[in-house]
Amino acid sequence: MLGYDGINALDLTGPAEAFVSAEQIDARGNAQRCYELLIIGMTDQPFTAESGIVFHPATDLAHAPEVDTIIVPGGIGLRIGPYGTALDRWLRERATRTRRVASVCTGAYALARTGLLDGRRVTTHWRHAADLRAQFPALLVDADALFIKDGNFYTAAGVSAGIDLALALIEEDFGGQVALSAAREMVVYVKRSGGQDQYSEPLQFQTRAIDTFSELVTWIMAHLDQDLSVDVLAERAHLGTRHFSRRFKEVFDTTPADFVLSLRLTEARRRLTMPRSNLDRIATSIGFQSAQSFRRAFEKHYGLSPKAYRERFGAE
Repeated sequence: MLGYDGINALDLTGPAEAFVSAEQIDARGNAQRCYELLIIGMTDQPFTAESGIVFHPATDLAHAPEVDTIIVPGGIGLRIGPYGTALDRWLRERATRTRRVASVCTGAYALARTGLLDGRRVTTHWRHAADLRAQFPALLVDADALFIKDGNFYTAAGVSAGIDLALALIEEDFGGQVALSAAREMVVYVKRSGGQDQYSEPLQFQTRAIDTFSELVTWIMAHLDQDLSVDVLAERAHLGTRHFSRRFKEVFDTTPADFVLSLRLTEARRRLTMPRSNLDRIATSIGFQSAQSFRRAFEKHYGLSPKAYRERFGAE
């Protein structure tokens, strides 16, 4: 994993913790780590993350040994910082003899500058996707994907998607059981379905709201099992029902009812991935009057039944 001043600390530490959590049991019954992690700095000096956390690299570009996988974390220091020719040259040269190369978040900018991603499908943090596409028109940028594999190049969206990518690489190398064990150790999902927009619905709501709606989504998420009709939400926002509905539609381009349904079904997906989830309890806990109505809504929205979703994405 590469490190530099101005790195996003979680882009480095998130995948790193996933890799060191991957273990196999040897013939003697002892747990053995599956990976050896090496932090490679631009120089051999400590580097400082955007958050102020200081990292000490194990080595630098000039003295880095041969590795199996290269991961380039994102961060403002790489996106607009001074790192250029030397890093580009190193990445181009190493990519020819490295099994796979990956980026997390805006680490895609570093790979894009080398030309290695030209003609490939890639992703990055949704906030920077349009800029990446504009700067590097030879890239096929998917602004919604959590991570993408194209040949031996992998790109991941922002921050926590780096953990998703790391778990996918672990599964690729050592199988689903090892990846699931690492995910459980980190208390995260081994697989998340859908794209960035589905995981940022509440954040999109709050980011776009600049008035009395700004706190409403937090309240909705905490009360999914209760009556969330337009009348109730309008009263909560201290607006008349018709005025509330009109303003809501103007700001969020959807109706309050459809928005609430989307939040309920998003939460349902999360709960379906948990061990020993019960469909009837899930339905009740997120505000559906019956398991049958929940199943109908879920299948209409996602194209598969809750049971099929759980079998595909749920933990054991």
